Amino acid sequence: MINFFNDYANLCFEKFGDRVKHWITFNNPWSIAVDGYEVGQHAPGLKLNGIGGYRAAHNIIKAHATAWHTYDRLWRSRQKGMVGISITSEWGDPVDITSQKDIEAAERYIQFNLGWFANPIFNGDYPQVMKDCIGRKSSQQGLGNSRLPAFTPQEKHFIKGTADFFGLGHFTTRYITHKNYHYSKGPNYHTDRDLVELVDPQWPDPGSEWLYSVPWGFRRILNFIKSRYGNPRIYVTENGVSEKWQCTELCDKWRIQYMNNYVNEILKDPLINHMEMVTEIVVPTVCTLCILLSAILLMFLLRRK
Repeated sequence: MINFFNDYANLCFEKFGDRVKHWITFNNPWSIAVDGYEVGQHAPGLKLNGIGGYRAAHNIIKAHATAWHTYDRLWRSRQKGMVGISITSEWGDPVDITSQKDIEAAERYIQFNLGWFANPIFNGDYPQVMKDCIGRKSSQQGLGNSRLPAFTPQEKHFIKGTADFFGLGHFTTRYITHKNYHYSKGPNYHTDRDLVELVDPQWPDPGSEWLYSVPWGFRRILNFIKSRYGNPRIYVTENGVSEKWQCTELCDKWRIQYMNNYVNEILKDPLINHMEMVTEIVVPTVCTLCILLSAILLMFLLRRK
């Protein structure tokens, strides 16, 4: 399938590359893997709990990297385009910010969603927390190998850096708390994470049961991407909300409010920029002032003597 996908991508580059300058190999690979091969809600409708999603994702990542290299080798110099992948992910905040277990659970939530695909492509391998969790539960089941496939050293080198931009689909946020799931419950992607997803009842009512308007989560996931993946160019490829009310004609007030709030979060200065400012501007300035004040104080004391 990796070779078939590469043939298809190469044909697209050949036929349309003179006009198309931005390519997305896969959109929302999480949904392809989990909904298609783990829970069977989407095509091809397979329910291979604890195995299918991981194997599908493994091949998606390798297919993406292969297509990127094909473009880089054969087409980039003449077409001057860019190739990336679009990863859809929600943000997760710990329920209890003083609980180390909840903080770690929120990190697992992000890594099992965003990091699952972003980490191999930008950093060279699956997130360590995924390898640890799935490996531990696979061992408890008596399996000789982890249910999470492993990249060879050659594959890691081949995959790392195969994105000219970071495509992001983002809609909503969850609160996350820790919960242990015993391996005897049966292996699957959701129990491998050892967490529970919660929502705040004060968040605006959704038009879809899974989609709540939580603008601050958008800013946090953008900052996460910037800090974890080397400040890549980010294209927001999906964002929006379903209609909240049943209308006989077009009713867009809910969508306008949602889009306005989320766009405003993009327009804010990233939190990491404030940290950079503290490190690069504030700290040196304060140090310089301290030195000057010390010198003035020393001159004053010497003059009094």
